[in-house]
This record gives sequence, structure tokens and C-alpha cells, in this order.
Amino acid sequence: MPETSPIRPTNDEARALARELIDTARFGAIGVQDPETNTPMVSRIAVGTTPEGTPLSLISDLSHHTKALRTDPRCSLLVGEPGAKGDPLTHPRLTLQCTAGFVTREDGAFVTLREHYLSTHPKAKLYIDFGDFNFVTLTPNIAHLNGGFGKAFTLTREDIGL
Repeated sequence: MPETSPIRPTNDEARALARELIDTARFGAIGVQDPETNTPMVSRIAVGTTPEGTPLSLISDLSHHTKALRTDPRCSLLVGEPGAKGDPLTHPRLTLQCTAGFVTREDGAFVTLREHYLSTHPKAKLYIDFGDFNFVTLTPNIAHLNGGFGKAFTLTREDIGL
């Protein structure tokens, strides 16, 4: 029997759902390559966006995933959480394969990102000014959307508005 691809042609509904998952995410799971063991590692991180809509996080230099991203900026970000009811696998989620870029306090963009981030993450005010915290932008290279059973899509940066 010929194999058929489970990936559907990208459409506007998939583009809108992917964008919604990015824009509403407040946390996600980041996958990095552990530089000490050379194996994959996943951590939960806070997630927001730049004013232009690129995913970003405020992360500490003390965290292991920060060290991994400084060694190898290739990473993966999963956003989208199951709802209160139903099978978790029926709820939409988006995996972004990204390249991380650091924005330190010495960078002129830090102040703009700080204000924007605090507008969506007000509790971060408790630690955003600690010296070990910087922003990391997670620029998507490609995205994989699972909109629920039978709703799989591969999206480009352009498809998600970046």
C-alpha cells in the first residue's frame, strides 16, 4: 500500500491557530542539546513575544538551558496546553524549531522588551531586574502544528507571520 502523508496542505485556519498558540502562550517547553552530555534536554520556561510577535523568554544565566543555548542556539519550543476536559492529545499544540538570540541589558532593545514583557507577565517584575536575567528571542525556522487528531500541518516563518 502507498503511504500517505498525515501532513495537510497549510491553510488560513492552520496559520491563525498557530499564531493564536504563540500569542496566548505564557509558558512552554524548550528542548535544547545538553552541552555536558550531548543529549536532548527539556525545560519549562516562561514565554511571551516581542512587539513584532517573535517568541521570547526571560531566562537566568544560572539555568542549565541557558548554558545549552549559549553553546548551541538551535532549540525547539512547544506551546499549547490541554484543556480542562477531554483527551490531552485532542488539544492543539505547536512545535517551533528555532534559533535562540540573546538580548542582554547592554542591548538597546532590552528596555523595549522589558516594558512589553511586563505588560503580559506582570509578576516578572519581582526578578526582571536581577543581573543574571536576560531575554532570549526564539526565532522560528519552521513550525509543526498538531491541531488535534487528523490536523497536522508544517508551517513556514511566513505562515506564522514572521
